[in-house]
Amino acid sequence: MIAISRLRFPVGLSGRDIDAFARAPLWAEGLDFDHGTGHGVGSYLSVHEGPQRISRAGMAPFKPGMIVSNEPGYYKQGDYGIRHENLIYVRKADPVIGGDDRAMLCFETLTLAPFDRAMIDAALLTAKELAWLNSYHQQVWDTLKDLVTPRTRAWLQTACAPL
Repeated sequence: MIAISRLRFPVGLSGRDIDAFARAPLWAEGLDFDHGTGHGVGSYLSVHEGPQRISRAGMAPFKPGMIVSNEPGYYKQGDYGIRHENLIYVRKADPVIGGDDRAMLCFETLTLAPFDRAMIDAALLTAKELAWLNSYHQQVWDTLKDLVTPRTRAWLQTACAPL
């Protein structure tokens, strides 16, 4: 999920081009999941509105303004399953000093809810993944802290503390 959330990619790519970024950590362990990584979200047809999707079958190029889910997971038959899900928004990527010889896109995370700290083994994250997670939790805190009750604010502060 973090790999997709942090991804910068050239204009013209589709879900089939980026799906592997979400799967690579599982593949390294000989694992995979049997569903798409994400699906389009719209307002006219349903929550699974296309044409955009992050999957091996995703053919529609991403364009600014599209919304797609980011929901990789893993299910061990007869034992357990896990899936994180956020909605992400396709936008033009900010310029990179010394780079960007072509137009780039990125994703902006729309969903603002802390991840369950009990489900995170920070030792398995890279420094950049940990930085993304801490930054995301800071954004959740900054955005929501004044919109909730004092009791919920106390919980939220703990849930969003740096790992």
